[in-house]
Amino acid sequence: MESPQALNRVMKLIEPELINSVKKLSDDLLPVIEYHFGWKTIKGFKTPKDAGKRLRPALAVLSSEAVGGRSETAIPGAVAVEMIHNFSLIHDDIIDGDKERRHRPSAWTAFTVEDALIAGDALHTLAFQVLLEEDTPERVQAARRLVDATMTMISGQASDMTFDDLPTVSFEECLKMEAAKTGALLGYASSVGAVLSGANEDTCSSLEVFGYELGLAYQAVDDVLGIWGDPKVTGKPVGNDLRERKKSMPVSIVLSANSSEAEKLSDIFNITGELSEEEVSYASSLIENAGGREATLEEADKHLKRATEFLNNADIRKETFYELEEIAKFVVNRDS
Repeated sequence: MESPQALNRVMKLIEPELINSVKKLSDDLLPVIEYHFGWKTIKGFKTPKDAGKRLRPALAVLSSEAVGGRSETAIPGAVAVEMIHNFSLIHDDIIDGDKERRHRPSAWTAFTVEDALIAGDALHTLAFQVLLEEDTPERVQAARRLVDATMTMISGQASDMTFDDLPTVSFEECLKMEAAKTGALLGYASSVGAVLSGANEDTCSSLEVFGYELGLAYQAVDDVLGIWGDPKVTGKPVGNDLRERKKSMPVSIVLSANSSEAEKLSDIFNITGELSEEEVSYASSLIENAGGREATLEEADKHLKRATEFLNNADIRKETFYELEEIAKFVVNRDS
C-alpha cells in the first residue's frame, strides 16, 4: 500500500529539523545515531530505502493542523516523540537480540552494545531538551505528557520481558502490555501538536485516545508481520518473533485457548535452546490453523474502528480528519 501523502509531506518538514537537533549531540554519539536513522552509510552497508515512516511526527503535525494550528508549532513535539521512539527501537534491538533492522545490521550489531545503549540514552534526553528549549506553558505541558507516555511505554517493555519467563500469557495480559508499549506513545504523538497549539482538553483527549486505539491496531498488525511478514519487505527474518519466543497477540490468542494446538505450541515454546527453522515453521502453521492470525487481524480492525470513532468525536478540521483517517487505514493495511 502506497504511503499517504500526509506522511510524505510531513517527512519533508520534519527530517531537516530532526537532523539539526541530533547534530547538537557530541561528535562521539553521532556515528551510531546517524547510522540508525539511515542518514549515513558505514562499513559498506547501504542507506535503507525506507529509513522509517515517521508516523509519529506526522501525527504530531496533523494534530496541530487539526485544531487550526500551524504545522511549525508542532515541530518540537514531532521531533521529541520521534527521538523517544528511536531510543526505544535501539534499546529493543539489544533486548531482543535483533541483529537486523530495515534490511541491514541494527545499531548494536554495526557498532557495539555499549555504543548503542549510550546513543539511545542520548536520544531520550535530547527529546526533552528539544521540548523545553522554550519554557512556555504549552511546551511544559507537552514535556510532562511525554514523561508519562515514556514511562508507560517502558512499563510495557518490562511486561513484555517478563512474559519471556511465563509458560503462557492470556490475551488480556498481552493486550494490556501492548497498549502500554505502543498505544501510549502513539496517543501522545496524535495529541501533542494540539497541546502545543493550545487546544482545549476535550479535543486533546479525543485525539490522544484516537492515537491510543491506533497504537493497538498498529501493534496487532506488527505482531502478524513478526510471524508471517515477507523478510524482503520487513527487513527481518521470517518467523522472527517465534524464533525469539515472543508472546505476541497471535501466540497469546492460541495459548489462551483450551485446544490441542495450544498444547503443541506450548511444547514448542518450552524447547530448550534455539528453535530450528522447522520448529518455527511448525509453530507458525499451528497458530494460523488455530485462528491466531485471523483473530489478530480482526483485533486490528476493531481498534481501527474505535480510533475512527474518537476521531469523529473530536472538534477538528474536516480536511485533517480525512488525512488522519487515511493514515490510520494505512497503518492497518501496511506490509512492513
